[in-house]
Amino acid sequence: MKLSPTMHLALAMACLFSAANLWADNFPDPLVISSGWKLQSIRKVSQAGNVVSQAAFHPEGWYPAVVPGTILTALVDDKIYPEPLYGENNRPDKIPESLCRVSWWYRTTFSVPESYTGRKIWLNFEGINYSSEVWVNGQQVGETRGAFARGIFDISKIVAPGQEAVLAVLVAPPPHPGEPHEHTLAAGMGLNGGDTAIDGPTFLCTIGWDWIPAIRDRDAGIWRKVFLSASGPVGINGPLITTDLPLPDLSSADVSIQANVANLTDDPQLGLLKGSFGDVSFQLPVQLFPGQSKLVSVDPKIFPQLHVRNPALWWPNGYGPQNLHTLKLGFEVNGVVSDQREVVFGIRKITYAVADSENLTISVNGARVFCRGGNWGLDEAMKRIPRERLEAQIRMHQIANYTIIRNWVGQSTSEDFYELCDKYGLLLWDEFFQPNPSDGPNPTDLETYLANVRDKILRFRNHPSIAVWCARNEGLPPKEIDDALRKLMAELEPTRLYQASSTDGRGVHSNGPYCWRTPREYYDFNTNEAFKTELGSVSIPTLESIHGMMPEKDWEVIDDDWAEHDLAKGAQKGDVYPQMINERYGKVANLADFVRKAQLANYEAYRAMYEGRNAQLFKPCTGVITWMSNPAQPSFVWQLYHHDLEPNASLFAARKACEPVHIQLNEKTGDVEIINNLPAPLQKARGLLALYNINGTVALKHEYEVNAGGAQETNLGAVTWPTKLSPIHFVKLQLKDDSGKILSDNFYWRALPAHPDDLRELESIPPAKIDAKVSRQNKDGKCFLTVTLHNHSSQVALMIHLQLRRKDSGERVLPVYYTDNYISLVPGESRTCSIEAAASDLNGQTPLIAIDGWNIEVKPSASKEVAVALNEDAQVSHWPVTGLPFRAH
Repeated sequence: MKLSPTMHLALAMACLFSAANLWADNFPDPLVISSGWKLQSIRKVSQAGNVVSQAAFHPEGWYPAVVPGTILTALVDDKIYPEPLYGENNRPDKIPESLCRVSWWYRTTFSVPESYTGRKIWLNFEGINYSSEVWVNGQQVGETRGAFARGIFDISKIVAPGQEAVLAVLVAPPPHPGEPHEHTLAAGMGLNGGDTAIDGPTFLCTIGWDWIPAIRDRDAGIWRKVFLSASGPVGINGPLITTDLPLPDLSSADVSIQANVANLTDDPQLGLLKGSFGDVSFQLPVQLFPGQSKLVSVDPKIFPQLHVRNPALWWPNGYGPQNLHTLKLGFEVNGVVSDQREVVFGIRKITYAVADSENLTISVNGARVFCRGGNWGLDEAMKRIPRERLEAQIRMHQIANYTIIRNWVGQSTSEDFYELCDKYGLLLWDEFFQPNPSDGPNPTDLETYLANVRDKILRFRNHPSIAVWCARNEGLPPKEIDDALRKLMAELEPTRLYQASSTDGRGVHSNGPYCWRTPREYYDFNTNEAFKTELGSVSIPTLESIHGMMPEKDWEVIDDDWAEHDLAKGAQKGDVYPQMINERYGKVANLADFVRKAQLANYEAYRAMYEGRNAQLFKPCTGVITWMSNPAQPSFVWQLYHHDLEPNASLFAARKACEPVHIQLNEKTGDVEIINNLPAPLQKARGLLALYNINGTVALKHEYEVNAGGAQETNLGAVTWPTKLSPIHFVKLQLKDDSGKILSDNFYWRALPAHPDDLRELESIPPAKIDAKVSRQNKDGKCFLTVTLHNHSSQVALMIHLQLRRKDSGERVLPVYYTDNYISLVPGESRTCSIEAAASDLNGQTPLIAIDGWNIEVKPSASKEVAVALNEDAQVSHWPVTGLPFRAH
């Protein structure tokens, strides 16, 4: 079996010149096992796995099951229990806690493809929470433990191509489900977490946190895909692609590849490892002894073609395109492909330090990246995460001009999640499975914990979006875990940063605050918070979203239903938030008025959350991540958009503040500032300032010459406030380039310094008459609407809100992507924005744009293509005056 030097040379020379037969199109496809699943509690099944997994067993009385899905998801779909996230359906008198204290059988049948003949047959599980026994045709083929470790089992001797097989999986929930705290107005949000943390790699937040109630099955079940695959005598595992750039030069890149190849037989094997991406190809001879595994590496020193000229680079959102490449990697034995993999990767280089700062500073391809983003606590409370939903969620982070997502405690771990962050340019601060030490004990099963960490790294490390691996939220891991993780990083992760804690070292700091604050307060922080990993605010959804998340009896009274959806005493201070609204914007008349005023509060807080850090861009601030951006359940707090995927004002405030090139009013000092996140300087630009009195008259106009350096804040000086400015007034800012193109615009409502937090006079603004001209285009299955808004009145039009609906039914279309929303226009001003939705989501109806806002009157219009109308339900006068009182049970 030993190759002579001559044979090595001959094969190596062939690698340089032959790109043929690098990929086998007839290689057998995987078979996803997603249908025919049934589910039953072990308390109702007396037989063992060797019986349940036989064809002769009849699962009578079993429930239809959803795979991928959790136990509770299946039982809700089967109408055994109501939708847990609606109203107070999740209370334990409606959905019992016992669901998380019993094991469940899953069972289905599948046919093995004929194309698998003569090959190894593998049964693959991408994720089971928490542990399982796997049985096929009466035989146990293996076990899994931990929600994030794959199970891959050789079933070649148990099944036969062309024949049907029986699969049964006994799923056990986390062994320490804990005792949850029920969220009520009287008890508040209570303590976070609990005993589930002992189990380590699981959805530990499902015991209940201050942003999610206890999920009664703790998300136990086969929550990720199950599939069959086939291979020949040699398999490929754990491919790793690393890229390097000779910074600051971006004209070339070195690509290095390694993979573990394993001889799956008792015979020696000789073959070729082949790979290609773009116009680059290589192949390398490999010999393996019986049962041997070997780590094989290729790099530009061996194959010069891996030194890529003029590479198409991957950049974070706003800094450049998200170019992705696909490596096709195969192993060939005797001219037949034994195994093959496709690996998507990006060519980029991430560094973590700069010469002029001791703070963590993430740079990509030599460009400093201000890490503006959101904490992602759990993708969905019951792990109902089809790719279409995840794409909408992550795309809205891109729309918010975010550059980073923090995967808090690693609770969201699916291939789709990582692929979509790659696609939309969202860097990932990715964590493992330990919460704050005060939120639960350390895991006791170190072997299971580390096995899940190892598998997570091996599965996802090729994704260019991952920037940081973090061991623990808000605390250092135990020494034995930290030591083991550092060893894993040295073995598996040659380029990425390992951060022990989300609140330790090099300016990295967590710990909120998490409640609504005045805009000026977001400018005050300690210099040791240069990279802020948690900072939050209440974030009220739209009226329609609130109506959709609770029964009508709870709309006009703040009761325990509101507490179940996170508005109660706790870190968010939900118990005092309504009074803040009353005092700042005027006494609330009813729910519609509360929502209308809360959108002002959303906008003020979420814009200032980022602008306050913008003001010290890279001196010292290097990152700010809101707590939270994605809601796991319908909520009143900590979100850019609602659980139903409708954005609120918070998203568009973040989008404004996080523009790559931005003009802002420092709401603490009164200075006008240019924030240039990009590395290139901005030359010969103009800044425009206009102040408007509350009656719409102009109080001041001023123009600035702007020359702003790259990756820095440039101060244009303090505003000279007129002496006769009205008590409530408006600030309009614009930044234009040397050709007159608008690069950024911004709009503030403001009170005089004598009473900075009294904005009640806003209620006296007369209505502003708006018209909307809309054009429609259908393309590639999407409906595109271009909307031009014009303010015909002499008044400021404040917070114009667009909402896409189906005309006949009046139902909202969701998800929808807006280039801007909650728009304010000065007298005579026009603004154009775009709306995108899937054409199929209109259900054949004409699109209707419903418009509301602070003081908006709308001229209705209609055609065969599109209609425009006032959103009547959102009008305060449409509903009786209730005062929206508190009522604790």
